[in-house]
Amino acid sequence: MNKHHRTTIDLQIPFHDVDVMEIVWHGHYVKYFEIARCALLDKIDYNYVQMRESGYFWPVIDLNIRYIKPAIFGQMITVHAEITEWENRLKINYLITDKITASRLTKGYSIQVAIDNQTKAMCFESPRVLLEKLDVV
Repeated sequence: MNKHHRTTIDLQIPFHDVDVMEIVWHGHYVKYFEIARCALLDKIDYNYVQMRESGYFWPVIDLNIRYIKPAIFGQMITVHAEITEWENRLKINYLITDKITASRLTKGYSIQVAIDNQTKAMCFESPRVLLEKLDVV
């Protein structure tokens, strides 16, 4: 796998993301995935603005999260994001770990497909622009 197909970001769990038990509310993990996904897409110079300008929208059509161990208020976490599929869709795998111990907290993936922003038709293969950005053509 190309090193440009993956990235990591570090975050500290803020108070506004936790419940009364100081555990991250389950829905915030989607936000952590999104922050890492944007960092990864920036790395390949194909984030949402570039996607739109290239003629495509890339909606998330599938999202999976497996909660292993809760993240807590103040904890430093690392979010790993890696592009694992790109031919017919864009699949990104995520792993959230404790920054200090590297213990696994959460894992998951998201799947996006290209939609032609003129016709609104779903593309059944990824546009060439994505393949060029990933340096796989």
